[in-house]
Amino acid sequence: MKRALLVTVVLLLGAFGTGEAVAHPLGNFSVNHLTQVEVSRDRVDALYILDQAEIPTFQERGLSPAAVLARKRAEVEQGLTLRVDGNPVALRPAGKPRIAFPAGQGGLKVTRVEVPLSAAVDEPRRVELRDRTFDGRAGWKAIVARPGEGTAVRSTAPSGDPTNGLRAYPEESLSSPVAQTTAAFSVRPGGGTLAAPAGPGRGETTTSRGGSEGLTGVFSDAAAGEGVLLLLLLAAFGWGALHALSPGHGKAMVAAYLIGTRGTPRHAIALGAVVTFTHTIGVFALGLVTLLLSQYVLPEDLFPWLNLASGLLVVIVGVGVLRSRVRWARARRTEKHVHSHGDHHGHHGHGHGGHDHHHMPDQVTWKGLVGMGAAAGLIPCPSALVVLLGAIAQHQVALGLLLIVAFSAGLAMTLTALGLAVVLSRRALSRVSIPAGVTAAVPAISAVVIVGVGFVLTANALPQLA
Repeated sequence: MKRALLVTVVLLLGAFGTGEAVAHPLGNFSVNHLTQVEVSRDRVDALYILDQAEIPTFQERGLSPAAVLARKRAEVEQGLTLRVDGNPVALRPAGKPRIAFPAGQGGLKVTRVEVPLSAAVDEPRRVELRDRTFDGRAGWKAIVARPGEGTAVRSTAPSGDPTNGLRAYPEESLSSPVAQTTAAFSVRPGGGTLAAPAGPGRGETTTSRGGSEGLTGVFSDAAAGEGVLLLLLLAAFGWGALHALSPGHGKAMVAAYLIGTRGTPRHAIALGAVVTFTHTIGVFALGLVTLLLSQYVLPEDLFPWLNLASGLLVVIVGVGVLRSRVRWARARRTEKHVHSHGDHHGHHGHGHGGHDHHHMPDQVTWKGLVGMGAAAGLIPCPSALVVLLGAIAQHQVALGLLLIVAFSAGLAMTLTALGLAVVLSRRALSRVSIPAGVTAAVPAISAVVIVGVGFVLTANALPQLA
């Protein structure tokens, strides 16, 4: 109760941030794995560690821990390969594997697995390890070298592990996590020495898994019966509003669209409503994919396509605005030419007194409004998806849906407020004496900005599809 009230008060006082933290430092979909390797004179020891985030863990909710462990061991057996002096060598179990399900956010669990392995060798000279487990899944992928017994080893894999066995992750590496899946070890007889790169520094680490951060924390409080529902809904609404202030979410293109189309307050409010609807439906749709279609398509694989669709929608809307502006400019030039020709012959533009009747039209269309709102709300927030799945897991579906709607409404509120500010500012500036050329150029410039933003979004999405 106190925690929810505090969050609400802070939000209502206008504490602005970058949005709520995601449930897992490397993302809700991530599958992170690390192999610690020791090369000794008579064996190679490897400890394979897996840290699997909330959503892939949720997808295995119907399996027993033993079945999940068996599945992970099969993945390791198939994907982790060892070669010694050019020959393949099998890695065998070397102790009891362990599995645990630490608490994640939104009432969900994460999966942690440790599989000890070993291979018998005889005075090896070159050892190579390749990790192709969970190929194609996003996450931290690392091989770490450790000193062996009776050897002097030079390794291409680093000796340092900034994650402490995938228990914490360096803040500076979250945007571009380690992706080392191969390592080579040159081996000579020695006294257990190791020469290896230092690897990434520890820096500041994060262990964001449990706790009550952002929307997932609000849901955890609500599901546990902590706090008044109204205050929790306000908190979810506030987190959505703050989330919209983080990078992306269409702020620039919404502002440019309302400027370029001479939008009204009614249009700004309608745009916010479309964003709310689209974002909410997007979360629900991705939740259905996670529940029903994950064996055919990985939910995280859909995000690049959603980014691409959002970018293309913005381009289409921007081109439509730009084309409308060009048509208006051509009509004005034609009318001026007709008037000039009529004046030359003593007429006044076909009896209209020579006045310009091609005023700038209100170019907002429902098609453009829906397209821009859909583009801004098309990409679901991963934390909202965690809340939906957590609600399903805890049989609190109605509560989860209610909080997601409130979160989406908060997201739309920020964009609507931005739209209203743009519209009202433009009206205020209309009372100021501004050269006609500048006034006429602003809508065209805005349309170009929309198209440019769309191209940037599209270009950023394309590499993710490769």
